[in-house]
Amino acid sequence: MTSTEPTLSAAGDRRRWFALAIVMTAAFMDLVDVTIVNIAIPSIQGEAGASDSQIQWITAGYALAFAAGLITGGRLGDIHGRKRVFLVGIGGFTLASALCGFAVNPEMLVASRILQGGMAALMVPQVLSIVHATFPAHERGKVFGLFGAIVGLGAVSGPLLGALLTEWNLFGLEWRPIFLINLPVGIAGLILGRRFITESKAPKALKLDLVGVALVTLGMLMLVYPLTRGRELDWPLWGHLSMAGSLVVFGALVAYERRKTARDGSPLIELSLFKVKSFAAGIAVQTVFGIGLGVFFLVWTLYMQIGLGWSPLRAGLTGVPFSIAVSTAAGLSVQKLVPRFGRKVLQAGALAMAAGVALYIWESERYGLGIASWQMALPLVVMGVGMGLIVAPLTDAILSEVPREHSGSASGLLNTVQQMGYALGLGLVSVVFYGEIGDGLLPPRLGPAFVDAFQNALGWVAAVMGAIFLLMFALPRRPAQHAEGVDSEELRVEDRKEPALVS
Repeated sequence: MTSTEPTLSAAGDRRRWFALAIVMTAAFMDLVDVTIVNIAIPSIQGEAGASDSQIQWITAGYALAFAAGLITGGRLGDIHGRKRVFLVGIGGFTLASALCGFAVNPEMLVASRILQGGMAALMVPQVLSIVHATFPAHERGKVFGLFGAIVGLGAVSGPLLGALLTEWNLFGLEWRPIFLINLPVGIAGLILGRRFITESKAPKALKLDLVGVALVTLGMLMLVYPLTRGRELDWPLWGHLSMAGSLVVFGALVAYERRKTARDGSPLIELSLFKVKSFAAGIAVQTVFGIGLGVFFLVWTLYMQIGLGWSPLRAGLTGVPFSIAVSTAAGLSVQKLVPRFGRKVLQAGALAMAAGVALYIWESERYGLGIASWQMALPLVVMGVGMGLIVAPLTDAILSEVPREHSGSASGLLNTVQQMGYALGLGLVSVVFYGEIGDGLLPPRLGPAFVDAFQNALGWVAAVMGAIFLLMFALPRRPAQHAEGVDSEELRVEDRKEPALVS
């Protein structure tokens, strides 16, 4: 998906800055919504009576719907207009947020979260496309700097905001304000977006591949659903058959995409990309990295609030050093370290995350239920630094050897598999975390059981980081420089329809 429309003729037109504020606010709203829910999960479980599998689906359903719709959302914007699709997305996201906030039972909340993820998939891919169509090349560097600040702010503020809204129990609504806060923001974005965003389309947009989207979604559901429900249902035969069948569906997807490429040249997945060694390895890195993040963030929240009995506010404040370390290391990685040391920076990040996880396991075992927030700060900072070294430069490292004509497809696919990996990680929580906790435990034994399960889950996360370190040997030693004579910022936007999320 590429965009070659001219930017606004009046460089000083203030409208574009209003448009920027609107789309950045929407991106911020999505980023916060990913992180804000995790901190409120124990409160949702207690007040709404959600089961363990429903808790997993409140987060995994969003990630799965978001992943399945990302590429299609970007193409819909190219075909029908970025402004139009953005407004549909933000309107639908706001409506879904209201349904989440007023959900009368866990089933409605899960369904509303899936809808919310689907609407985010329409909204978010338009953000950088609108920026590209609205700002001249010489101003985009400033815009991307602002976008990076928004990403960092979202990572830091999401857990804190979720903790405060849950702790305050506004109007006796318990956890519901974490969703309802999107309503005034979304309505304002919808009204102002209609007025200030300029419409744009791609002159040669690819066709939709809805069959490809359906096969990807079906395959992931057949894999994730049995993982999520298997423990509660005592691992029935149909679950094993479903997981095995998902491989057949993914095989059918590959066969269909080959035919689709030969027929009209607009597949959901550009299979020729996998002939590029660094890209094929990068897909594996993104998927495995997403799995590790999906496992860690959910079990971390459950460990602090249910296992240790901490309040949402204390848990949220405990995570601040991690978020700050991620944001700081990400900026340092891109600006200073990767240009000098290349791939070694990303590998150092994987080792740092593994070391931080190992330190966390040691501290959790040593201090048990008496562990304090300040004692968690060191392993969280080490993990945050490692994550920051990876997330910011990873996309450029993976895409550096991809032909430019396929850069849009490649970046969309990268972000899709990251989100799918995240959903798969959330599904695996039932195995690596809940599988270690016995059923029917009374409160005196519940805390120690959660501590043990947390350590087991973190052991798996450490193994994931080791696998990522090895996979990174297939990445280029140094990302290839952009072609001479091509504006680097313009190419960077072409390469990224959707930025990687720090969940």
